[in-house]
Amino acid sequence: MLRARLTTEMKEAMKAGDKAKLATVRMIQAALKDKDIEARGLGKEPASEEEILALLQKMIKQRNESAGVYDQGGRPELAETERAEAAIIAGYLPQQMDEAETRAAIEAAVAETGAAGPKDMGKVIAALKGKFAGRMDFGKASGLVKDVLNAKA
Repeated sequence: MLRARLTTEMKEAMKAGDKAKLATVRMIQAALKDKDIEARGLGKEPASEEEILALLQKMIKQRNESAGVYDQGGRPELAETERAEAAIIAGYLPQQMDEAETRAAIEAAVAETGAAGPKDMGKVIAALKGKFAGRMDFGKASGLVKDVLNAKA
């Protein structure tokens, strides 16, 4: 579904002459093709929707980190380009969960997995990734998981 949407939006960007969106969509498709080639080399299927969403989140994180580096280096025009790319990529992700929803999902996952302390963090994160790929920022969620598990211990 997401692959078809990317192809459609690339065509629309070409017709509209939207160079920024066209370049960003092509960049996403190139990253996706690289991921598929890597999977094929390992004898796996092409990337699933969850893997594509994780790839998009990784690309957004990279763009935001690059924008910070450009800001520190005194290159605001390059930082703005990175932020614009991140915004376009974010348009392909489902609505992100807010902190209250994230905390509720974490508490449910802790109960569901029977996690008793910090040593079970991997189990909880794996359960969350299975259910909320693309909707949850796992960088922020891991800190919340750690807090919840430390409170249980």
